[in-house]
Amino acid sequence: MSQLGEWQGAQFAQYMAPVLQVLDRLGGSGRPREVIRGVADLLGLSTAQQDEALPSGQSRFEHRVHWARFYLVKAGYLESGTRGVWTLTEHGRSQLNLSNEDAVAIVKAVSRPDRDDATASPEEVLPPVDTDATPDPVITDYRAELPAILQGLPPRGFENFCKRLLREAGFDDVEVTGRSGDGGIDGIGLLQVNPLVSVRVLFQAKRYQGSVGSSVVRDFRGAMAGRSDNGVIITTGRFTAEARREAVRDGVPPIELMDMDRLMELCERFEVGLRPVQTYEVDRTFFQQFS
Repeated sequence: MSQLGEWQGAQFAQYMAPVLQVLDRLGGSGRPREVIRGVADLLGLSTAQQDEALPSGQSRFEHRVHWARFYLVKAGYLESGTRGVWTLTEHGRSQLNLSNEDAVAIVKAVSRPDRDDATASPEEVLPPVDTDATPDPVITDYRAELPAILQGLPPRGFENFCKRLLREAGFDDVEVTGRSGDGGIDGIGLLQVNPLVSVRVLFQAKRYQGSVGSSVVRDFRGAMAGRSDNGVIITTGRFTAEARREAVRDGVPPIELMDMDRLMELCERFEVGLRPVQTYEVDRTFFQQFS
């Protein structure tokens, strides 16, 4: 049995090498969604494997990939900059074929940097990867609080939040129009493509905790017919792999999908409901010269 098989809780470590390899194929950097899709394709994961959910509704697979990224950053394989873009370091580029044993060693070293690895048990070293814990202590508070706030909003309140977010993202004349019998269309806005062209965009706002399936995408596209060829579905949940495929299916208007991760990215980018703060972490390598 491999080290990974012996280490209960280290399931995320198996994704470390694939994350590095996918980033290399993307030219050295990529957005989280690109990397996660790339890892799934590289490993040939089925839809069922990708959609298996934690009690929170989050994909277990995606959760583990985020933990893999967290440890790769701490070990210097990925840059520690914005979460919006994952970027290889030179060290990461030189370690694309990271072995399972190397991955476990990284987990042990990062989790207990001041402890002799030989004396540490897996339970003492490894994080609770199959819980709802967020794999970055710097952002744990707001990344846990914001989803709860958004999911707790009343339906009209969430629609108005989406209206505000779209305005901050560059939409004009955004209106909430949600009415019964409107086919799930909750609002509309104009997006200026260039000084001469603007497009009409319809949106649907869904406060979900679980997953949103392909039928929702098909129904929304049907409601758009004759009104616009551009649509966005915004949800506090997550989209299944089938829903993502349906959104970009050939021969029909594409639908933009915005899940909780993208909602938080936009809230961060445009500082909607978030106030930026500055913090510090100890640079252990700096102090090594004085040891």
